[in-house]
Formats: sequence, C-alpha cells, structure tokens
Amino acid sequence: MRDARWIGSRWLGVGLAACLAVITLVLALTDRIALYINPESAWFAVVMAVVVLVGTVLSFVVPLGAEADHGHDHGADAAAHGAGDGAGDAHDHGAAPHLRPPAPEAILHRRRPAPVRIGRIATVSGGVLASGIVLGMLVLPPASLSAELAASRDVGAPPLFAGDDTVTLAATGDTTSFGVGDWASVFATATNPDAFDGDAVTLTGFVSGDADGGFDLSRLVITHCVIDAQPASLTVTSAQSVPATGQWVEITGTVRSSSTGELAIVAAEVTPIDEPQDPYEY
Repeated sequence: MRDARWIGSRWLGVGLAACLAVITLVLALTDRIALYINPESAWFAVVMAVVVLVGTVLSFVVPLGAEADHGHDHGADAAAHGAGDGAGDAHDHGAAPHLRPPAPEAILHRRRPAPVRIGRIATVSGGVLASGIVLGMLVLPPASLSAELAASRDVGAPPLFAGDDTVTLAATGDTTSFGVGDWASVFATATNPDAFDGDAVTLTGFVSGDADGGFDLSRLVITHCVIDAQPASLTVTSAQSVPATGQWVEITGTVRSSSTGELAIVAAEVTPIDEPQDPYEY
C-alpha cells in the first residue's frame, strides 16, 4: 500500500510532466506545435521539454519514498536523541522514573495528523482528471480551436492586435502583407477610412456568422499560446451565397468605405478551402 502511494506521487509529479514533455517534442518534430504555441516561443517550450525529460531520468536514481523516509529517520533520530539526553539528565539528577519523557514512538504517534477523507478524495479525483487529460493528449490527434470557441471569445470590443509597425504600414498604404487581424485593427481604429478605399485584399479565414449582405470572416490571433487566442473579424459583402459557419474560405476583393465611414470588404470571389496547416495568425 505504501509503495502504491509513492508510485502515485511519482506519476503525478515527474510522470505527467514527462508525458507533456514528450507531447511537446512530438508536436515540434511534426511541425504541429504552432497549433498550441506561437512559433516564436516554440524554442523555449522545446528546451524546457528536454530539461524535464532529463530530470525525469535522474529522478529514477532516487528510490521510491526515499525523501520522506530520509526526513522521517532524522526526525526519529532527533527525537530519540532528545529523549535520551532528557532521560540521562533525569537519571543524573535523581529524577523519578515516572517523570521521564515518553518513548519516541509515542511522540510520533501522538503528533501524526488524523487522515482527512475529503482531502484524499480530492487528491485522487484531481489525479485521475489530470491523468485523463494528459493521456488524452497523447492518444488524440492535435486539433485547432473551433469556430464556436472563437465566437464565444468574441466580447464585442474593438480588436487591437496591431503594433506600431502595422499602424505605420497602414498609414502609408502598404497593406499587401496584412492578415485578418491586421485589417480588423485598421477597421476599428482608422481615423481616415477613405485612405483605404480601393485597397485590394486576398485573405483566408473561416466564416463566423451572417452579416447584412454577406458574412463575417474571422481568424484567431495568438500572442503567446492558444490560451490567449482572440478572434479577429471582418465584414465581407458578397453576391455569392453565404458559406456555412465554420467553413474556411479564401476571398479576393476590395476594401470599401461606406457613407458612414465604416470599412468593409466587397468580395469578388469566395472560394471554400480546407483548414490550413497553420490556422492562426500571430
């Protein structure tokens, strides 16, 4: 029973960490790590995965439960040493036998906390849940975030993904390299919409919903990893039928400014495509 407890502790510690490290390395070797981490930060995740695997191998040098046994022995030795000194002092001073300190075993037994059933249940439940998640990641193929999740993260606030360089390029009219996230920032912050009227665009994204006379084209933008992924959306008007929500499309068209100063894309062609290997923007 005691060995099973130490094995469980080892699994919840270095075991799960080693599984996550293996997953990270496999994703990097198969060029799929970008589904979870910004490629610019992937090197750090790979280095840490290697460090974890090295630490896992070294952990097997330490026998099961050796850390706790080491501390327990020292505690027992200290208690025994203290009790021996006390007994010797009492004997030297002629103390009565009934005044001697209790045996070390009695001290350890008295100080041992009573088992907490709720704590054990919580520990076991958490361990089973964590193990299920990690083992599921080992078995299931990597997948991108869904269009439904993107819609749930859309809080309706203007997107501000662009940096100073993007704003500068937008002001000079050099927008040929802009993605959905860049254009979403421009649409939300442009103080002179007419400056972008007539710009040609070719964009890839997924349909995230219907709009007046067209649909919303979206893409998830990642800063560091999928945890901070935020949706960027553009209004696209098209004479073609609206593709189904979640369908990936490539559009070619032109940016147009309305009479109210709002920017939108008038699509000349909307082509359904498969989800790209790298579905995010960074």
